[in-house]
Amino acid sequence: MKSIGFLNFGHWTPSPHSQVRTGSDALLQSIDLAVAAEELGIDGAYFRVHHFARQLGSPFPLLSAIGAKTSRIEIGTGVIDMRYENPLYMVEDSSAADLIAGGRLQLGISRGSPEQVKDGWRYFGYQPAEGDDAATMARKHTDVYLELLEGRGFAEPNPSPMFPNPPGLLRLEPHSEGLRRRIWWGAGSDSTAKWAAEKGMHLMSSTLKNDESGEPFHVQQRTQIEVFREAWKEAGHAWEPRVSVSRSIMPITTNEDRAYFGHESSRSRDEFGTVGGGEGRAVFGRSYAEEPDKLVEELAGDEAIAAADTVLLTVPNQLGVEYNAHLLRSIVEDVAPGLGWR
Repeated sequence: MKSIGFLNFGHWTPSPHSQVRTGSDALLQSIDLAVAAEELGIDGAYFRVHHFARQLGSPFPLLSAIGAKTSRIEIGTGVIDMRYENPLYMVEDSSAADLIAGGRLQLGISRGSPEQVKDGWRYFGYQPAEGDDAATMARKHTDVYLELLEGRGFAEPNPSPMFPNPPGLLRLEPHSEGLRRRIWWGAGSDSTAKWAAEKGMHLMSSTLKNDESGEPFHVQQRTQIEVFREAWKEAGHAWEPRVSVSRSIMPITTNEDRAYFGHESSRSRDEFGTVGGGEGRAVFGRSYAEEPDKLVEELAGDEAIAAADTVLLTVPNQLGVEYNAHLLRSIVEDVAPGLGWR
């Protein structure tokens, strides 16, 4: 059994070839696609967060709107860059969104990825402490966020408040019971997967990770999942771990599909290189674009998909809601049954 979700980067561009030409288009079509996905039986609607880009940048208004217009589908992020976040404000926003959605938030966070601008978090008012780097700052923000999600009081009440206070120290409100157990960490290496497990966060692994062995991407990602699960077991958390992997999977069932994705692509194989001029070698996972029977055969050999419980399907959102709903329907009806995902 697999939980199947989609992952939307929310790109928009004024190009006449795009169905998503403005920020308004990106937001409203994201809501519409989540509603359509729920009707198709898709399990999750996830959204990437990028600042200073023509993409989705402020997740909680969007997640709240989707929560109000749906009733079953999980709603999440993949991922929020914690270098940019005020963890106290984020507790209030995420808790409110989770309550609106009736406890359906599955929130993916991370230390971030290459940015559109240099050290963009500085414009948001954040700077690493002396001796720290930005990744350490992101983890410190995460530690505060996770602790405050527990809902314990920590703030000294005003002896003369405007409104009566409950007894004891005060916590942030509203509090959403259970949200702390639905936080995911976007890990790019085996060591960060282990750290996420120790912290009691689920594992979110994308189509990119550090190259740590030279093996094919799906093999390295399967190893990462094993490291995570072993660390979770050793940590002894009281809730079950979850693991998601992201894939670009395009079933070709119509002439339109063939026109978009039927040509030979360099992404039909793994690629090795660097990201954003950064240090260290990375491995980029391949894309899958085939007729359904061929997809079933190829995906059955993906060791990381076999090890994960959740598959997030990256969608080409600029092709519009109707076309992306068609792709999701093709996966649910033509691909998933052949893999035993349902």
